Parts: sequence; C-alpha cells; structure tokens
Amino acid sequence: MKKNKQVINKENLVKSVNKNVRSSTRKIGLILNGIVGKKVDHALRDLTFANQRICKEIKKTIHSAVANAENNFQYDIDKLFVKEAYCGKSIVMKRFRPRAKGRASPIKKPYSNVTIILSDKLRKLEDHGPKS
Repeated sequence: MKKNKQVINKENLVKSVNKNVRSSTRKIGLILNGIVGKKVDHALRDLTFANQRICKEIKKTIHSAVANAENNFQYDIDKLFVKEAYCGKSIVMKRFRPRAKGRASPIKKPYSNVTIILSDKLRKLEDHGPKS
C-alpha cells in the first residue's frame, strides 16, 4: 500500500462547488484537465476562448472560488492557481423518445458536480533524491 506523499496545508486552499451542472462528467473532465496547474487568469482566458457550452459554468465556479479567496481569506488573487479541478456524477433525468411501431427508446440527461480548488502558492515535494 502506497502512502500519499503530498502534504496538504488546509490554510492555503480555497474550494468552490457548482452542483447540478447540466452536462456529463466525460465532457467536463476533458476541460478540467486542461486548466489544472494553471494560474487563474490563464485558466479563465482559456475557458473564454473554448468552444464548449459548459465552459461558462466552469468559469462561474472559478470566479466563485476567487471571490471566496479574496473575501474570506484575504489572498492575493494574482498569485492564485488551480490546484485541483474535478467533477462527479449527480442525478440523471430519464426521458423517452417515441420510435417506430409503438416502441420507445430511452434518453438519459446527466448532471454533474464541478469542484474547483485553488491555492495561493505552488508547493512541490521531491519524492526521491538525486540519482547516483
């Protein structure tokens, strides 16, 4: 069993959760993987010019996390970066579409929960020493 070597300091993390976003986790996950590790202004710029519809919801979540950092913890918003960004499944609306010969086919409309975690400074821990 491998132990987690990453030390998380609770004081420098800011979290924002957007619940019941009308998109699947696969589509949101592709966008979130592109913004992890970037500074907040670079992530917002990338989301502004992306073609996906769901980028507006992700931008709102990042703006909320920045507002939390500024108002609740008095962080400098120029030094914030996206430490983690992930999504999870929420409810699935089930609908039916009429088909030929009196049949029906199901339509699933998934919802997701988007979580953005910001940090004020980048902390890198070295796992191993220099190679010899």
